Amino acid sequence: MFNESQVLVIGGGLAGSEAAYYLASRGVKTTLVEMKPKKFTPAHESENYGELVCSNSLKSNDAYSNACGLLKEEMRLLGSMIIEAADNTKVPAGAALAVDRDKFSAYITEKLKNCPNLTLVSEELQTLPEIENGGGRYAIIATGPLTSEPLSEDIKNKFGGGLHFYDASAPIVSAESIDLERAFTGDRYGKGTGDYINCPMTKEEYYAFVDELLRAERAHLHEFEKGEIFEGCMPIEVMASRGKDTLRFGTLKPVGLFDDTGKRPYAVLQLRLENENGTAYNLVGFQTNLKFPEQKRVFSMIPALKHAEFLRYGVMHRNTYLHSPDVLSRDFSVTNNRNLFFAGQITGVEGYVESAASGLLSAIAIFDDLQGKPRRVFSNETVCGALQTHISTPNKDFQPMNANFGILAPLPVRIKDKKERYKALAQRALQTIKTMGEK
Repeated sequence: MFNESQVLVIGGGLAGSEAAYYLASRGVKTTLVEMKPKKFTPAHESENYGELVCSNSLKSNDAYSNACGLLKEEMRLLGSMIIEAADNTKVPAGAALAVDRDKFSAYITEKLKNCPNLTLVSEELQTLPEIENGGGRYAIIATGPLTSEPLSEDIKNKFGGGLHFYDASAPIVSAESIDLERAFTGDRYGKGTGDYINCPMTKEEYYAFVDELLRAERAHLHEFEKGEIFEGCMPIEVMASRGKDTLRFGTLKPVGLFDDTGKRPYAVLQLRLENENGTAYNLVGFQTNLKFPEQKRVFSMIPALKHAEFLRYGVMHRNTYLHSPDVLSRDFSVTNNRNLFFAGQITGVEGYVESAASGLLSAIAIFDDLQGKPRRVFSNETVCGALQTHISTPNKDFQPMNANFGILAPLPVRIKDKKERYKALAQRALQTIKTMGEK
């Protein structure tokens, strides 16, 4: 499988694509193995690399007020191809970095296919590669939370078994089927350029919607157990079951939104552009496990979606991840094998950007080795370093983690104002990244 390659990367998602490109573009002979198009997981459809399975949003792009935005900027400084792809295929989404998902994965695929020193192989690996600790070759396992069953079993047998949780995606509707007379455009708090379509509901409409949402029939999941739903991708019907006002203070909160008359609605569903040509919109925060006919029936109760054409229904699938603190070092290498790495959501980082970051950090560690330099491990002053700490710090209750300011090292001086505190944390992080080596 290696042929003349020094590095074998298994998995062509965000983490694997990021790692493979980083190394190959710097002269390291690399092989990237992806089982598509020979075999697809239940959640994948495209033959391209870097396919987005759930949302088309990479979250906030503001480095000074949002930790995920800061992580993107750290990755830009470190030479991230994935963030480059997002920047070049973005669609209007207020302060968020959302992409045309087809153009995004096509951009990544083109970069990989045209990258010198990179060999692309379509094959399903069923066992982990034999990698000598301290040898001259390396492997990065970036097969994602939907790792195929044979390889998943091999990983489980060799590393004590992974944990798992259930993840969900939101529906997509056609733009022309949205009733714009019952909606208004605008971004929360006026941020952005009016990129979202807002679907308001009156008090009566909201509670009728919640009632039907709670009655709706859900799709059956084998081996589904209570407590296995990840909070960051909570299905809308599960959130509603926590109380009839939960959605109005969460996904459907009207705060910062005013209709054309200047009135704030009782509840609001936001729709975000799904592609560059504006033909499809994503129901923001509407991850769901309802049966498809139920999604059509219940979500069409929202006035602006009364005649909505659903281009894709929401789905729910099982995600797996390692109990990484028992398995991985801070550089994402296996504790008893410096030459074998894991990257992506399988490590317990949660989110598109976080997954790509883990691939980038793994590649940086390998590249440093090959250059005869000490491996760079970033400090907790950066989001990159804080994620490295998260996946490697002993924790019997280890759970997937998104980027957030709470995991960064505190400032030496307390700043009460949250906006100013986040800005100071971001400035410190970016300076640290620059000091440790730009792209």
